[in-house]
Amino acid sequence: MKPTILALSLIAPLSSAAQTSPVEVYGLLDAGVVVERGCQGDCARTRLDSGIASGSRLGIRGRESLGGSTAAVYTLEAGIKNDTGANEHQNKLFGRQVFVGLEGPLGAVTMGRQYNLLYEALTDVADPFHGGMAGSAGNLVGYTTKRYDNSIKYKSPRSRSGLIGSVIYSFGESQFNSRFNRAYGATIGYAKGPVNISITHQRKNNLLEANATTPAVDQSARNSLVAANVDFGGVVGYAAYGHSRGAGSNQWDQSNPYGAMVQTLPTDRSRDALFGVAVPRGATTFLASYIRKDDQGLANRDADQIAIGASYAMSKRTDFYTALAKIKNRNGGNYAVGTATTRGRGDHAINIGLRHSF
Repeated sequence: MKPTILALSLIAPLSSAAQTSPVEVYGLLDAGVVVERGCQGDCARTRLDSGIASGSRLGIRGRESLGGSTAAVYTLEAGIKNDTGANEHQNKLFGRQVFVGLEGPLGAVTMGRQYNLLYEALTDVADPFHGGMAGSAGNLVGYTTKRYDNSIKYKSPRSRSGLIGSVIYSFGESQFNSRFNRAYGATIGYAKGPVNISITHQRKNNLLEANATTPAVDQSARNSLVAANVDFGGVVGYAAYGHSRGAGSNQWDQSNPYGAMVQTLPTDRSRDALFGVAVPRGATTFLASYIRKDDQGLANRDADQIAIGASYAMSKRTDFYTALAKIKNRNGGNYAVGTATTRGRGDHAINIGLRHSF
């Protein structure tokens, strides 16, 4: 079969399906320069990096009406390191998210690899930097991992009163036992007018019981977060208070297959507070935040982060941004200034970059 005929034969079914179920191809590319200082050990002090303000991605999503107010929905989204062309999530083709589900008047139920509720509350509600740039709240605020595999998530529709709620359950599917690597959580919130508030609690079971050759390892975590933002007209205020116990009190490590924290610190519980602002002025939005990590462990390895930044919207889809953040570690702490996709190595860093969505 000639290549042209073969291509047309492959496209034809897609075109036919698109008439009743439109498929949207979308993406985002983000790249810039990161300057790090105060590194513990060797690090590339100045580098070109990808996914600084937002993770670069390529995705496919769609929605098919099933009659009435019910629809089938799906998303497949791959993370990309556009500075090298590599896959952001190593052996996961759609490492950012991939799910399918149903959406209707009573809410949405989706199944697959999905963002967990605590991370959504932290980045969408509490953080003026929305989990990106040097000021990312994830540099200090405790949580386990951004996404859960093998998960079922329910999100309620927003009521007229502004009340919203979500629950998530992630099956462990471990070779050891059905409880290992299992996670679950819930969020209740209020979003109406200028006010957005959420209360989230999440638990992850990473207790690997001892056997004849392996000692017991417990990297379980419990994380709670109260997050809020209020639009005062010209200024948006952000605040959060979190309480973490277990591995979720420490720094996150997205390369850990179990989504547990890096165990570089003996911290097993902490309290985190965040205050921030976003000030839009024309095409420019100025950002600032302060985060306090109160280590409740015996080592008392507290940390503070101060961050400032700005983004300039060149169009609806393209913006230029810059940010500066500094972490002050105490008693041998090792918290670092990262970005949306990189943990970072230094205790202070500067970002300058460009982001384009399509």
